[in-house]
Amino acid sequence: MAFREFATLGLLISGGLLIAQPAPAPPPLTEAERASLAYTLAHYTKYEYRIPMRDGVRLFAAVYIPKDAGQPYPIIMQRTPYNVGPYGADNYKTQVGPSFAAEKEGFIFVYEDVRGRYMSEGVFVDVRPHKTHYDGPRDTDESTDTYDTIDWLVKHVPNNNGRVGMWGISYPGFFAAHGLMDAHPALKAVSPQAPMGDVGNGDDGYHNGAFHLAANFRFYSSFLPRKPDPERPVPTLRFDPGTMDAYDFFLRMGPVSNANEKYLKHTNIYWDDTIKHTSYDEYWQSRAQAPHMKHITPAVMWVGGWFDAEDLSGPLKLFNALEKNGAIAPDTLVMGPWRHGGWARDRGDSLGNLTFKSNTSEFFQENIELPFFVQNLKGKGDGLKASADAAIPKAYLFQTGLNEWRRFDAWPPAAAPRSLYFDQNGKLSWSAPAAAGFDEYLSDPNKPVPSTGEPAPGMGMPVDYMTFDQRFASTRPDVLTYETGPLDHDVTIAGPLTPVLRVSTTGTDSDFVVKLIDVYPDDYPDPDPNPKGVYMGGYQQLVRGEPFRGKFRNSPSTPEPFTPGKPEKIEFWMPDVLHTFRTGHRIMVQIQSSWFPLVDRNPQQFLDIPNARPADFQKATQRVFRGGPDGSHLKVLVVE
Repeated sequence: MAFREFATLGLLISGGLLIAQPAPAPPPLTEAERASLAYTLAHYTKYEYRIPMRDGVRLFAAVYIPKDAGQPYPIIMQRTPYNVGPYGADNYKTQVGPSFAAEKEGFIFVYEDVRGRYMSEGVFVDVRPHKTHYDGPRDTDESTDTYDTIDWLVKHVPNNNGRVGMWGISYPGFFAAHGLMDAHPALKAVSPQAPMGDVGNGDDGYHNGAFHLAANFRFYSSFLPRKPDPERPVPTLRFDPGTMDAYDFFLRMGPVSNANEKYLKHTNIYWDDTIKHTSYDEYWQSRAQAPHMKHITPAVMWVGGWFDAEDLSGPLKLFNALEKNGAIAPDTLVMGPWRHGGWARDRGDSLGNLTFKSNTSEFFQENIELPFFVQNLKGKGDGLKASADAAIPKAYLFQTGLNEWRRFDAWPPAAAPRSLYFDQNGKLSWSAPAAAGFDEYLSDPNKPVPSTGEPAPGMGMPVDYMTFDQRFASTRPDVLTYETGPLDHDVTIAGPLTPVLRVSTTGTDSDFVVKLIDVYPDDYPDPDPNPKGVYMGGYQQLVRGEPFRGKFRNSPSTPEPFTPGKPEKIEFWMPDVLHTFRTGHRIMVQIQSSWFPLVDRNPQQFLDIPNARPADFQKATQRVFRGGPDGSHLKVLVVE
């Protein structure tokens, strides 16, 4: 749930004991950071304000105003739970705004601690729901706090032009999306970037009922409740995992319930609430933002990364919801070849072992993000349009495989519905096989399939795992692999993927993980330079992967056990792709029943998994049925 910018770590947990240790000093600024800070100091003056909300609570804001008072400037604001530091009117951020290009263009930049975090008053609620009814004029939520903040800013910050924009990445993107709901009239442009649109199904917390263990544990071991009164960042918890292999750490931790007993010690109510709500119940439904994407008046630019390990589905779901409900102002989806927040902190020319042939982050910052805000807040330029007389695109996307940017007037684009069918002998075919059969494997939750083929350091997932080589999984007996022959022409798949599985299990619950993979030809060139010694010939690049917890096959809110051995249908949504499988490449699909420690282990018994005991984790034989009228397949959209 994180574009993680935490307070300095100053406590260590080792062997389950909390030990004080000196907080490490912040690293010295790099030469580039010193130059950026010098620019900020020369061109901006910082002010700090406490902004009153309608219920009397005051929120803390840091405001950076251009020194040139010759013209009025629009405001661009970020609201965050991660602190707006450094605090103090004489202490400046090294760079302000979404990018250095935006800072040089000139805006009034505002950073606000949200209610109940750091220097803002009030009580913080993790992933606060949006209210559709208010109990009187003093009742609040994040949309009212945004409204009241904007109303105060345009009335009190000198030399503003009365136009406001918002942006934020991850949790700040969630707050930016809240600003769209019942928006203030002065709010003209909003860019929610990697927003947590649906934490309970698709983003940080759960995916189709499967809990994203590693990322949540790492996040909530640092993102802790604040004391009742405002306070600057203080030391948070730090863990010594005792191993540099996350697979080993989480396997030794045991069932999810041990996270509290061994490490968290029931100190974080946010973690407790997350693991308490294992189905898509009212708790999660009330926190989903898609139902509130109605009557949206500001221009919107949703931003995400094709390889975002945390909040890939957020921008896609919210864009789809706004399109369905009808946007009043233009809305555009932007997706690039990035990890979580990579467009703001990486060059974007590579990720993991993949290269993209250009600095995609700089291109985004200068040719997409900045023009969006300049057009909507300053009335200059063509914004996202290809030319002055062109239409604003519905989607502005990076096409992986071909490594090029494309504009679309609709998303998904016009494409042919096709299916990739599982066939005998590990074949993957565009036509349904007539002969019915099945493939099976033994799934052992005590020896789960790893998420990566190499040790993942620390307690979380590598940020670039979504590009990783899957050859290690192809060799395991508990992973089914289906593959086409070498392609005789380029095949471009665009839009969402829909697995349709017919499966059975000898247990009463099981996970089924589906992975779409691009298999490179044997003569594919290695990187140059190649410091890691990667062999790219035959590389099996993960294009998209998603788990499904089988007990939710009929309802995300109401789990049902499997009848051992009885075939059942599972059909679900996988986040969109825009990927070209080049001539000579192969298309592969892998099916497995664990993906650890990315996803928590399913005991393969129908029970409350966070309270499972070690003895509950049992082996199960999984069958995937293929061929005939009900054979398993993957629905895709192919651009002809």
